[in-house]
Amino acid sequence: MNNILTHIKTKIIKSINVEEVSLVDNSHLHTRHKSFDPNKYHLKITIKSKKLNKMKKLDAHKLVYSILKDEMSKQIHALEIEII
Repeated sequence: MNNILTHIKTKIIKSINVEEVSLVDNSHLHTRHKSFDPNKYHLKITIKSKKLNKMKKLDAHKLVYSILKDEMSKQIHALEIEII
């Protein structure tokens, strides 16, 4: 797994009590987009977490974005979040 993906996964695990985290790099699906930047990722993160499931969806997503604030500004172009 790519270093940035491992870093993101580890950061989520350390910040939120999760049962499982999976991360998929979907950047290859966006190469023809006008704003595509090969230095930034299009990611899908699936998080299994009782804590996040108890939260309103918007609040849970805000928490994930706040944890990944630095990565969002420098390395991630798009982040799809699924909480199960």
